[in-house]
Amino acid sequence: MFGLIGHSTSFKDARRKAMELGYDHIAEGDLDVWCTAPPQLVEYVKVNSATGKTIEGAYIDSCFVPEMLSRFKTARRKVLNAMELAQKKGINITALGGFTSIIFENFNLLQNKQVRNTTLDWERFTTGNTHTAWVICRQLEKNAPLVGIDLKKAKVAVVGATGDIGSAVCRWLSQRTGVAELLLVARQQKPLQELQSELNGGSICSLEEALPSADAVIWVASMPKTLEIDSSKLKNPCLMIDGGYPKNLDEKFSGEGIHVLKGGIVEFFKDIGWSMMELAEMERPQREMFACFAEAMLLEFEECHTNFSWGRNNITLEKMDFIGKASVKHGFSAVGLKTQIQAAVV
Repeated sequence: MFGLIGHSTSFKDARRKAMELGYDHIAEGDLDVWCTAPPQLVEYVKVNSATGKTIEGAYIDSCFVPEMLSRFKTARRKVLNAMELAQKKGINITALGGFTSIIFENFNLLQNKQVRNTTLDWERFTTGNTHTAWVICRQLEKNAPLVGIDLKKAKVAVVGATGDIGSAVCRWLSQRTGVAELLLVARQQKPLQELQSELNGGSICSLEEALPSADAVIWVASMPKTLEIDSSKLKNPCLMIDGGYPKNLDEKFSGEGIHVLKGGIVEFFKDIGWSMMELAEMERPQREMFACFAEAMLLEFEECHTNFSWGRNNITLEKMDFIGKASVKHGFSAVGLKTQIQAAVV
C-alpha cells in the first residue's frame, strides 16, 4: 500500500474540507484548536496502472496549514505525527507532499526518529523529489519548442539551483538536455560554486541578472514576497516553470510572450476516483497530482519499497531515469501548456 501525506492550502480551505468530511469539532475551532488536532486518514483509493496492475493507497491529512509555518514546534509535530500514523497503518511507502517535505528537510526532522512509542522506519518514506525533478525537466523539454524556444540555443535559469530538486534539474539539463547555457541562481555562493564545479559549467548569476537574459526560467525556490518584476524586460517568448510551493508565479509574471506553467504536476491516463486532489486546487483533480505524490504510487507499482528520494543533493541521473521510465510505463504524463496555447491560437 502507498500513502500520501498532505495538507490544505489555507486555514480557510482546511475548515471547509473538515466540515465536508464531518469533523465539525475541528472545523469550528480556531487556529489553536487546529494546532492540537491529530492527523486524519481521510481516504482509501485503488489505482489501476496502464499495465493493468492495481494498487491500494491512503491519503493522510496532517491537519497542518501554511499559517502554522511560524510555529516551529507545531509544524514539526504535525509532520512527525502524520508519519507515525502512516507507519502504524502498515503503509509500505509514503510520500511527503507540499510543506510536509519542506518542513522535514528544513527542520532536520531526521533527528526525531522516535515518536512516542513508535520508531519511524525511514525506508517507508520518500520526499518524491526525484520524480518532481524529472517531470520538471520533461516539462521544459516538451513545452519550450511549443512556444518557439530552441533549447540547444537557449539560456535556462534555475532559481534555487543548489536545492535538492534544483541541483537534480541542473544535472539533467547540463548532461541530458544540453541547453546552450545554464544560469545558476541561489542565495549562498559557496554551494553555487560547488555545483558549478560538479557540473563543470554553468554561470552563477543573481536573480536580477538572470531574469532578463533567460529564455526559460525554472523556479524551484520560494519567491520573495517583496520581489517586483518588470515583465517588459523579459525575453519574448519566455517560459516560466513554477516548480516551487505554493505555486504563485502567475501572480507576478504576465504579458505578451510570457508562458507560465505549473511545474512538477503530472496527469494520470484516466480518472482515479478520489477527492484528495481537490484540496490542492488541481485543474483536473481526478487525474492531476503533484509528482511527489505520484512517486509513492510508482514505487508501489514497481514494488520498490525504499526511501527513494531522501536527504539533500542525493538525486542521481540513474534514479531519474528509473522513475521517469516507470512514470511513462504506468500512465503518467507531465502537465503542459497545450490548453493555454490552443486558447491563444483560437
